[in-house]
Amino acid sequence: MKRKILLPTDFSKNSWHAINYALELFGSEPCQFYLFNAFSATNDLMQSLMNMMPGTELYEKAKAHSETGLAQMMDMLVLNQDTKAIHKFETISMFNSPVEGIKTLVDKKDIEMIIMGTKGETASISMTYGSTAVNVMEKVRHCPVLVVPEKAKHSIPKEIVFPTDYKIPFKMKELKYLIDIAKITHATIQVVHIDEGELSEDQLRNKALLQDYLGTVKFNFRLMSRMHVPTAIKCFVESRESDMLAFINKKHLFFGSILNQALVKEIGHDAKVPILVLHDKTN
Repeated sequence: MKRKILLPTDFSKNSWHAINYALELFGSEPCQFYLFNAFSATNDLMQSLMNMMPGTELYEKAKAHSETGLAQMMDMLVLNQDTKAIHKFETISMFNSPVEGIKTLVDKKDIEMIIMGTKGETASISMTYGSTAVNVMEKVRHCPVLVVPEKAKHSIPKEIVFPTDYKIPFKMKELKYLIDIAKITHATIQVVHIDEGELSEDQLRNKALLQDYLGTVKFNFRLMSRMHVPTAIKCFVESRESDMLAFINKKHLFFGSILNQALVKEIGHDAKVPILVLHDKTN
């Protein structure tokens, strides 16, 4: 059974980098890749909706640019000698905002993972994550999102860092794709906890549950001295030259308190490892 992977692109160098990372990551897996580009006349979708109707010059020009860009990417993939026969590709051009288009395709195509770059073609060089990437990580909650920074290496991950405070019970369906990636790449999952004193009974129970779920892959529990959480995670990743960072996005918790504030600024600054955002299925 083929995996169904969505590869959003705005034809930037970073999105092409993310596509190649996806091909490397799932190099031994049969995959159906969907190259997706959302087009509109302006950055304001509502303004585009008011001024762009099929058949109008604005609409047809934007559509042609989108379809031509996707065709050129397909040509590049065909010419890429590393492209595997077990990988199939389909291009999709859609008049919509990137986030809403991605939401639509996740449902329509039964997508199991989104892999995308962090910066768009118009993003400031000082930006860590483009607004589209952050919005997708936060708002597309039906499947995991793997965000690939510009400087991420095209190498199979050997170590995946998974920070947790053990305060919320884990569910197997939340961890499925983290475990899946660890299996196909033979990576070790480093479960990182910042020392806040003795674990409560609930935390110990959740830790035992996590240990049970991770039983089919290699993993270690790591305890770090008490410090600012994003700083601790960044230090751990950099000191060990880890290859991927994974989080479970607890709605109203993770993105509200960590990602939008400290995580993007501290971990994301000059980021070199992909971030896998898993989702809390209870939300």
